[in-house]
Amino acid sequence: MKIQDLREKRDAALAEFRTLANKESAGEALADNERTRADALESEIRTLDGNIRRAETLAELERRADATPVSSDPAAPDLARYSLVRALRGMGAGRLDGLEAEMHQELSRGRGEVRGVMVPTDILLRTERRVSNNASTGAAGGFLVQTQMDGLADRFRPALMVEALGARVIPGLVGDIELPNLSASGTASWVGEEGAPARTKASFTSVNMAPRTVAAEYAMSRRLMLQTASAIEGILRADLGNLLATKLDAAALNGNGVGIPLGVLQAGITKVTTESDFSDTTANLLADLEMDDVTGTGAFLTSPKGMKLVRKVKESASDRVIPAAELFHGKRYEMSTNCPDTIGSSSDKTALIYGLWSELTIGYWSGVDILANPYHSDVASAGGQLLHAFLDCDAAPRRIEAFAYAELTVS
Repeated sequence: MKIQDLREKRDAALAEFRTLANKESAGEALADNERTRADALESEIRTLDGNIRRAETLAELERRADATPVSSDPAAPDLARYSLVRALRGMGAGRLDGLEAEMHQELSRGRGEVRGVMVPTDILLRTERRVSNNASTGAAGGFLVQTQMDGLADRFRPALMVEALGARVIPGLVGDIELPNLSASGTASWVGEEGAPARTKASFTSVNMAPRTVAAEYAMSRRLMLQTASAIEGILRADLGNLLATKLDAAALNGNGVGIPLGVLQAGITKVTTESDFSDTTANLLADLEMDDVTGTGAFLTSPKGMKLVRKVKESASDRVIPAAELFHGKRYEMSTNCPDTIGSSSDKTALIYGLWSELTIGYWSGVDILANPYHSDVASAGGQLLHAFLDCDAAPRRIEAFAYAELTVS
C-alpha cells in the first residue's frame, strides 16, 4: 500500500476515533459496540502509524542508497534516523518527538525563543530565493509527484572546498567569539657573564567573529506536499542545504565583511607577482608563505578558468603538456566555481590562492533553522506554505600571513 493510502486510512480511523472519544469526554456513556469499536480503532491507528514509519523509512533508504550521512563522532546521535519530513510535520502540529525533538532541544539551548525547528547542520550542509513550486507544472514541482519515481537527480553545483581543504570548524557557538593571536615576539640577545638582557615584550592581536545569517526560501503548494512524501525530503536536504552551504563557501573565499563573512581574498593577504611561466607564479606563492615561516600542509585553489590555463601549459621545445602536479610543485590543488574569476582592476582576472587552510575558521551559531509558514498571504488561501531556511555562521582567516594569491589572465 502506498504511503499516501496509509495516511488517508489513518486519517479516517482517527476521525472516527475522535468522534467516539469526544462523546465519552462529554459525559455520554458509550454502548458496548461503540467501546469495542473505539478499542479496535485505537489498535488500528497504532498499527498504521508503524506501517507509515516503515514505509517512509524504506522510501528514504531507497532514495539515499549509499549516501547516508555518517558522523565521525562515535558518541554523536545516529543522524541516519533523522527525518526532516517528521520534523516539519511535528512543528506544524506543535509537537516534536523522538530524535527530531532531541536535536531541536540541543540546538536551541541558549538561543531564547526559536520560532521554527532547528535542524543539525550535518543533515543539510555537506547551503537565493526560488519561485513558487506546485504539482501541476513539471519544472515547478510536478516532476516530484509520486507515481513510480526513481531517486531525484540533483543539479550540478559548485564544489564546496573551504572545509574540504581543512578549514577549522567551530560548531555550537552562542556569543561572539574572539580568536587571539601572538603577532610579534620580543627579542633575545647575547649577554656577558654579569650582563642583563634587554627587556622586550610580545604583541597580540585578535580576530572577531559574530553570527551572520544566510537564508533561502521556497513556496510549496498543498498538492506538492501531499504527493511528494519522500522526494520532498531530498529537496530539503540536497537543495536548501546546498544553497546555504554554497553561499557560506563563496563568502569565506571572497566576502567583503559587510553583512557577510570577510573572505580570504579581501582580508589583506599578499598578492604575489604573476609570472609568464605558471610554475614561477606558484613558486612565488609558496615562497611568500615560507618567508613568513608559515609551515604545514598547504593547498592551491582556483576556478575552472584557472585550471583551463593549467591544462594548456606545455614545454616550449617538445610541445608536451606539463602535468599539473609539476606546475603546483607537488602540492595539493583544487578548483571550484566559488573561487572568483572576476577580480583585478578590470574585474577580468581569475584568482589562484595558496594557503594553510587550517588558519581559516568557520563558526556555526546554529543548526539550519527551518520555519514552515502556512499563514503568509501568498500561500494561505491555497493551502500551501512558505518554507524558510536560516543559518547563523561566520568565516574569517585567523592569520593573513597564511594565505597569498595571484591574478591569472585567462582568455
